[in-house]
Amino acid sequence: MANKHPDDIKREEEAQRTLERVAVDSELLGQSTLARTVNRARAHMAADDADPNDPVEVWGRRTGRALGLIAFVVLAIWLVGYLSR
Repeated sequence: MANKHPDDIKREEEAQRTLERVAVDSELLGQSTLARTVNRARAHMAADDADPNDPVEVWGRRTGRALGLIAFVVLAIWLVGYLSR
C-alpha cells in the first residue's frame, strides 16, 4: 500500500486543500455577524472612509449620512402608519 496511484495522490491533495479552505471559512463565519455589522455601520457613520486631513469632507459625510438615516427612519414610520390604516 506504499505505492499509491497518481490519481489517488491528486485526490488526497485536493481533499486536503478543501479541508483547509473549510477551516478558514468556518473561522470567518464563527465571528459574530452582528458584531461585524455594527462595526461596519459605526465606521460608515463616522466617515472613516473620508480623508482625515480634510475636516470639511469628514463632517460633510457625517452630516449627510445622519440626515439620510433620519430620512429613512421618518419614511419607515410613515410607511408603517400608512399601511396600518
